[in-house]
Amino acid sequence: MALAFSSSAVIHGSLSSSSSYEQQQPKVSQMGITQPMDRSRIPLKAVNFTQRSLAMKPLVPLAATIVAPEVEEKAEADDYEKLAKELTNASPLKIMDKALEKFGSEIAIAFSGAEDVALLEYARLTGRPFRVFSLDTGRLNPETYQLFDAVEKHYGIRIEYMFPDAVEVQALVRNKGLYSFYEDGHQECCRIRKVRPLRRALKGLRAWITGQRKDQSPGTRSEIPIVQIDPSFEGLGGGVGSLVKWNPVANVDGNDIWNFLRAMNVPVNSLHSQGYVSIGCEPCTRAVLPGQHEREGRWWWEDSKAKECGLHKGNIKDESMNGNGNDTVHANGSAALADIFDTNDIVSLSRPGIENLLKLENRREPWIVVLYAPWCRFCQAMEGSYVELAEKLASSGVKVAKFRGDGEQKTFAQEELQLGSFPTILFFPRHSSQPIKYPSEKRDVDSLLAFVNALR
Repeated sequence: MALAFSSSAVIHGSLSSSSSYEQQQPKVSQMGITQPMDRSRIPLKAVNFTQRSLAMKPLVPLAATIVAPEVEEKAEADDYEKLAKELTNASPLKIMDKALEKFGSEIAIAFSGAEDVALLEYARLTGRPFRVFSLDTGRLNPETYQLFDAVEKHYGIRIEYMFPDAVEVQALVRNKGLYSFYEDGHQECCRIRKVRPLRRALKGLRAWITGQRKDQSPGTRSEIPIVQIDPSFEGLGGGVGSLVKWNPVANVDGNDIWNFLRAMNVPVNSLHSQGYVSIGCEPCTRAVLPGQHEREGRWWWEDSKAKECGLHKGNIKDESMNGNGNDTVHANGSAALADIFDTNDIVSLSRPGIENLLKLENRREPWIVVLYAPWCRFCQAMEGSYVELAEKLASSGVKVAKFRGDGEQKTFAQEELQLGSFPTILFFPRHSSQPIKYPSEKRDVDSLLAFVNALR
């Protein structure tokens, strides 16, 4: 159920909540983190940015300073499902306060330069320190960069920018040109410029905060929870349950967000006054006409089903789901969902194909194979890293493949392929008939690549 409230209620709730912090001593801040305070009493420029004693983990640590992280207890999905229900009717201010209180310096706000300013303002009103990061794709509008500068000055912070890998961008542009996405879709470009930098950013965190709302895209975001175990990305420590995702404004209507922004007199992207509602990269964003939905201004040349860049893939509702929110299941137990790991760099093995692979004792090249089911959320979550692994191994002599092991193939996969749960990853060495099972829950590309390189 969407949470609707008037702007006056938002402002009153925000101010009354913030007043409880006025008795606290003002906390100072350092780069990438800010302690909001009553600006009528303490000017921002009076804050000493060098005095914080709190040790902060950078989003991406320098190679020379990387140390093995301490093993921490993984978050339990049931606990966060319960918490999400408890916070269903909570204000964004209360949700933000809970998130910052729980994770401290190991949580950061993802700022895209649009209505996400509301997240920063809610964070300021809590009176707690907060970190902010943003993905600079290299193709943002000039107005967006101007907003970044205005926001840093307004809040007295430094945004922690994440950039795409220059070599990958160079290869894409040289091979396909500057505007290949108009011809073959935006997913490849978004994966290089947005998804992979985000994955690197989140590896340094235990939780992150997004500005997702249910009304942004009713067809794909209608089931966003207030808080959840991130279904797509991994955080510190790696593996399932290593990252928590907070969506404080999930139940808030877009009009209420704008009432709040106007009332608080905070910086906003000047493109909004020119008809832009949902703002991304310059080549992929345009103004919308009156009556059009905000997402119609994003990737307008594509079908409406594809209007997601991959940052929030785990929250996308598939059209094949029924009214109860469960997968539509056929008699053989397989779900009617679109296939995953779909790229030319990954071989799709049939039952005879993987049986032949099992029989070979001297293979021409080693193989890595994922046993998967398209409906499995853990398989869906590792799709990006597995596709990236296939790209990195494309010219290495290692074959990357997939085998769908659900439905009528499940018994065979359990008996012959060591399938315990989805996904199961197997490595077939060149000179051995026995495949080696990947033992870790870490499914990021670096961990998978280390596994392959150790055995190839």
